Amino acid sequence: MIKLSNISLQLGGKPLLEQASLTINPGERLAVIGANGTGKTSLFKVLQGDLTLDQGDFLMPNQWRLSYMEQEVTAVHRSAVEFVLDGDQQLRKLEQQLEQAQSRNDDHAVAEQLGALDTYQAFNKRYQAEQLLAGLGFAEAEFTNPVDSFSGGWRVRLNLARALMCPSDLLLLDEPTNHLDLHTCFWLEGWLKQFQGTLLFISHDRDFMDGVATQVVSFEQKKLQLYRGNYSQFERQRAERMAQHQAAFNKEQKQKEHLESFVQRFKAKASKAKQAQSRVKMLERLTMNAPLLMSHGYDLSISTDGRVSDPVVSLKDVNLGYPTKTVLSGINLSLHPGMRLGLLGVNGAGKSTLIKALSGDLEPLQGVVTRGQNLKVGYFAQHQLESLDDLASPYLHIRRIDDVAKDQDIKNFVGRFGFSGMRADEPVKNFSGGEKARVALALIAWQKPNLLLLDEPTNHLDLEMRDSLNLALQQYEGAVILVSHDRYLLNSTAEQFWWVRNGGVELYNGDLDDYFQAMLKAPQTGSQRSQVAGEESTDERKASRQARAVQREKLKPVQQKLKKAEQLMERLQKDLTGIENELSDATLYDAAAKEKLQRLIKQQSQLRGELDGAELVWMDAAETLESLQSVS
Repeated sequence: MIKLSNISLQLGGKPLLEQASLTINPGERLAVIGANGTGKTSLFKVLQGDLTLDQGDFLMPNQWRLSYMEQEVTAVHRSAVEFVLDGDQQLRKLEQQLEQAQSRNDDHAVAEQLGALDTYQAFNKRYQAEQLLAGLGFAEAEFTNPVDSFSGGWRVRLNLARALMCPSDLLLLDEPTNHLDLHTCFWLEGWLKQFQGTLLFISHDRDFMDGVATQVVSFEQKKLQLYRGNYSQFERQRAERMAQHQAAFNKEQKQKEHLESFVQRFKAKASKAKQAQSRVKMLERLTMNAPLLMSHGYDLSISTDGRVSDPVVSLKDVNLGYPTKTVLSGINLSLHPGMRLGLLGVNGAGKSTLIKALSGDLEPLQGVVTRGQNLKVGYFAQHQLESLDDLASPYLHIRRIDDVAKDQDIKNFVGRFGFSGMRADEPVKNFSGGEKARVALALIAWQKPNLLLLDEPTNHLDLEMRDSLNLALQQYEGAVILVSHDRYLLNSTAEQFWWVRNGGVELYNGDLDDYFQAMLKAPQTGSQRSQVAGEESTDERKASRQARAVQREKLKPVQQKLKKAEQLMERLQKDLTGIENELSDATLYDAAAKEKLQRLIKQQSQLRGELDGAELVWMDAAETLESLQSVS
């Protein structure tokens, strides 16, 4: 087992842990949680031997093998599969010993080393590495590509594969789901459930923690608090513990107030001086527990300026991609105010390509993209963190896009995103990835968009910020399109899903559970990734276009019904307004005008009934159209 006893740890003069203790038993899978900056990664460095404790004892079996996921993305000119195999240091050691024996022409030593490799099952290791690469979304043709040919996100996956390749008794993973899509998150969850060793992983993904963790370690007031069960069970246990702690704190505060009152009243009186002094000693002996209050999160909200066109954006017979490659073709879809959509599909299928087209960052290769007159897009993508000015503060970033806003209004606004006081004026070069993501979200929210396009917005965000973003999106009145591997956020935000696959986009009628079951029955291997990205056969493209043509034909009668209902409602409302204007004439209520008054009241009642009927027809047609029109 691993035993941490009364440990204290500081980093840069900042206390992270004080007199903290934790026992980890073999085979346990622990989710390590806590706000950014509380010391989670530093704890991992202690376990790795890269950081020395300031105080306390740390015991771990000497024979335990350790594997951890490197945070630095290595750019080397070495094939992906060899890079992953490098994670198995014992394999590389045995191979090196074989080479040395061969270079000495020592037949006996060569035979001995071949036997050692056979015992280690070395000849199965390449297959294991390839399975890891395939599970993490790499195409078979990419296995031999050099590491430095991959983008940063794919190099992170290589580092993860390398850590999983290493035989270990203790596996440490720091944010392993960042840069993964839903499918690979699901694959990784299954892999870790089968892991036989002890696992500690830092995560802010609720559903992933629920699926993997058997315990949760929470950083609380510079202590390590252990909870049994997964994340959902942790939330219930912590709520109960906090209620008990708060009750004890409140009781202690009342006792403290009573003692202080006695001391103040009687310390100057000789007859009571002895009793007052005893009360002072009692005050000193009180434990003085700090209030363990539940964090209320960030005061985050995203509003619109109220102006919106319908549709917000529409694509007709659109092909998307790049001069050398078409990624998506034959796209016909419309976004309407208030729609809340989640995009499904493996990495490389074209989700980000579609979002770039909707934002206006990517022009279509073919077809027409029509944007509403009042369209105002809020677009969050990972590259936006890199585009922030390192020398500018959160305040200055907003001041640059709004030179008339009051200083205090900007300061109050960025404070809701966690940048209060001096932090509002601090350069972002000092910020963590999560803090930079909050700056990017603040910039979007300040501009009051009516369409939010969010491409993996929760990467680097801690649980508190994720909860606040989740709540803000639920209250947001504009249209939302979300790409995320965070199942909790998708389930909470999206009302329907589009599935990007086979070079097209289609409405997905199931929920995320259905999607995962579909993935489980027909797993998407890495070798299928390029096919999904739009390289399907001509026959498949033709069939896809025909299916979409049939779908558009289904829309026509519903659209006509909706338009007819809208025209009728407009006419009835106009007539009703005219009647109500006449009824506002005071002379109508004279005895001489009684007959006209009765006639107008009758007409008003009839028009209201017809208008109610027309609205029912419109609502029925609108609901039908929404289900058909999302992806036509």
